[in-house]
Amino acid sequence: MEVSMEVEVASSLSSEKLFKLYNNYHTIAPKVDPQSFKSITVIQGDGGVGSIISTVYGDGSTSKHTVDAIDTSNHLISYTYFEADVFKGIIEKTTHHIKFSPSPNGGAIYKRTIIFKCIGDAKLSDEAMNISKETIKSIFKRMESYAIAHPEDF
Repeated sequence: MEVSMEVEVASSLSSEKLFKLYNNYHTIAPKVDPQSFKSITVIQGDGGVGSIISTVYGDGSTSKHTVDAIDTSNHLISYTYFEADVFKGIIEKTTHHIKFSPSPNGGAIYKRTIIFKCIGDAKLSDEAMNISKETIKSIFKRMESYAIAHPEDF
């Protein structure tokens, strides 16, 4: 069974800046949110398409994902988590599609679509989906604040 979820957040930053920020997520996220991310390490590849990235979270849990696509001209990033402690026998994998689109006010819209591929007839609870959405929004706001505080990097 597949379930999808969308998260959308408006930003004052341009789509170009947000794309650059998220294209460097593996180096920036542990600086921005050390309680949530102990480390994010590229274990195969150079961080680009085809790379495998390992994450150790603040609670000690881990995950691995592959970078599926990076489209600089359209500000798109896609990746697939294929291993995660949090999956707990419910989820086989999750695929994330991130797009940054210009907004009329000069900022951008951050849109993330996540497709959860559940094992068999397993289902995600509404509570789990809501927690995921709030976590994604919270991390986005921390990443955005970092970019605003360090404009020289973006």
